[in-house]
Amino acid sequence: MYTVGYSLSLVALLGALVLLGCFRKLRCIRNFIHMNLFLSFALRAVSILSRDGLLWLHFSKNVRNEEALSHAPMQQATVGCRVAQTLSHYCVGANYCWLLVEGLYLHNLLGLKAFSEESYFPGYLLLGWGAPILFVIPWVIVRYLYENKECWERNDHMGYWWIIRCPILLAIFVNFVIFIRIIKILVSKLQAQQMHYADYKFRLAKSTLTLIPLLGIHEVVFVLVTEEQAGGLLHYVKYFFELFLNSFQGLLVSVLYCFINKEVQSEIQRKWQTCQLAASLLKKRGQSRGTWMSWRSRSSGSTNHQKDMAPNLPGHPKEKAPPKVAVLHRTPLGGKSCWYLPVRMKTEDRAGGFPDAKRAVPSPQNSY
Repeated sequence: MYTVGYSLSLVALLGALVLLGCFRKLRCIRNFIHMNLFLSFALRAVSILSRDGLLWLHFSKNVRNEEALSHAPMQQATVGCRVAQTLSHYCVGANYCWLLVEGLYLHNLLGLKAFSEESYFPGYLLLGWGAPILFVIPWVIVRYLYENKECWERNDHMGYWWIIRCPILLAIFVNFVIFIRIIKILVSKLQAQQMHYADYKFRLAKSTLTLIPLLGIHEVVFVLVTEEQAGGLLHYVKYFFELFLNSFQGLLVSVLYCFINKEVQSEIQRKWQTCQLAASLLKKRGQSRGTWMSWRSRSSGSTNHQKDMAPNLPGHPKEKAPPKVAVLHRTPLGGKSCWYLPVRMKTEDRAGGFPDAKRAVPSPQNSY
């Protein structure tokens, strides 16, 4: 169940990160915090799925229960398996820290009158990605020194597990207090607007349900039921509730704060309209270019046809005849061999009435 939940959440979170990162108009402090929260959810999903895969590879497939797992040889727990376990705890801790950052940001945004988002953002980054190191590294040291068994996936001594569990419970408790505070602020603002009672209830319920996955308020349900106290049916109900909601929480957050967000939808719609306009312009340009090329080919063909048919048209000046080449012809003249050259008649020759266009010339022997 939670493998499917983390897989779906991972796909949705990666899509949300791409959308928020592509559009420039969506780049603001609020969306930067959302992007870091999405990234922490994605890292949590990747680390848990990787840890489960390594545990499955390093332990034999015939291990089906806790008794057989406790007697598994220690050589099967390699360094890579423990590193994956450590990274999974860091990513889970970072995820809870970024949920706390979301709560602090909303509280400051609604509560403080003079609130500079840019000045608080470095502190948010330090809290979100730096705070988990403060309790993950001590846990690694304690596990290596006092409980260096298998892949560190079992908690035989629950005191060591509280090194990680205490900061997470503290973040859940602070977020719950912030959640109550935000609800009170929303109630006072909605009452000040003098809205209709039905609209007032609807908006308040919508805001409350939207904030629950963002702040991780569902963790409060079984926060007082520890693993030592849970037994029997309560044990399975607790784990089912936590694993189901924790695995699908990333999917819910990405859908609520990215995919159905009006600002994101309007930006996607604007980008889609721009792409459609560009495609239509390219199509029209291609059609106009094809029309121009066809007109040009038709006009060039008609011009060539007119050139071919022009000498036969009345009133059209005929082309000049190619110059005649002088050719010597030998013909008998008065019993002697003579050469003559065909030439054009001059104006005075035609005026003088010379009938012949041929002039007799002496033979080549006489011309030299």
